[in-house]
Amino acid sequence: MSTVTFQAGAIPTREELIALYDSVGWAAYTEHPVRLMAAVAASLSIITARQNGELVGLARLVGDGLTIAYLQDILVRPSEQRRGIGRELFQRAFAPFEEVRQKVLITDDEPAQRAFYESMGFTEAASLQRPIRTFVQLG
Repeated sequence: MSTVTFQAGAIPTREELIALYDSVGWAAYTEHPVRLMAAVAASLSIITARQNGELVGLARLVGDGLTIAYLQDILVRPSEQRRGIGRELFQRAFAPFEEVRQKVLITDDEPAQRAFYESMGFTEAASLQRPIRTFVQLG
């Protein structure tokens, strides 16, 4: 098994991003590759994972980095999942923002995703001791 390397701040090529996002079925992103590239470039933080030079994972945060850090995307090529790459991407993405009060994400309603984010210390908003409401408008 080859070693996975992680790098902060490196923006993958357009082709790499499209291949990675397509590998997990995120067509809403790949339908607009120019927008995807601009969004990634405008991120607060980007962490990439590569194996033998190939992009196999990415995490990106948006926000101000002072009061909020929002995990916009975290994805790992399906053939490389369940090897700890997502966990490492997650930890590296949030490490510089330990003092940020609000760390937020929105995800699909899948049990495996819930288990992963809970294992990383996140709590679903409705399950908090003092519940909060989360509102979203998808377009």
